Amino acid sequence: MFKGFWKPPLLNENEDKLIIGCVKGDRFAQNKLYEKYSSKMFAVCFRYSRNREDAEDTFHEGFMKVFENIQHFKSEGSFEGWIRRIMVNTAINKYKKTSNLYSLINIDDTHIDSFDTDDIYSQIGVKELINMVRDLPPRYQMVFNLYVFEGLKHKEIAEQLDISEGTSKSNLSDARSILQRAVNNSLKIATPTAMGAL
Repeated sequence: MFKGFWKPPLLNENEDKLIIGCVKGDRFAQNKLYEKYSSKMFAVCFRYSRNREDAEDTFHEGFMKVFENIQHFKSEGSFEGWIRRIMVNTAINKYKKTSNLYSLINIDDTHIDSFDTDDIYSQIGVKELINMVRDLPPRYQMVFNLYVFEGLKHKEIAEQLDISEGTSKSNLSDARSILQRAVNNSLKIATPTAMGAL
């Protein structure tokens, strides 16, 4: 419901109009806002999900929260960033409801050098890396996404997931080890030598 005392944040004229319309419950404004951000936000939800169906659930729940809480946006940071935080928080809440169902896999003691995510992009591409991240065990997937893609510190991740900082660091290290192996295997398969041996 539109609050008479509520004033829109100063963004740009078109975005301000959309926000005002959404606060008033205007369906046209809601549809326009949805069209503007749906593609980017679904990509965020997909990265935190095990499959497309889970991503769609998170995405729709997240957008409902956007419309329910849009009057609380105070122009602290970008509007897109505000929507993204809602999507990520929705994914975190869904994860926490089911995290007790997930078991961790054992990582052996084989030494694997830690890799820089940025360096990997040039070797396998962002899309392939994201697919590998989605194949991680859920806890590792969540910690890796929050650390690498959202830029959270281990203390913040620990608070978000109700774990210790040490657990967050350990999960990130294990996630990187698994990803390094997946990347190495992918690169071996893609080499001409490997192809010729088939």
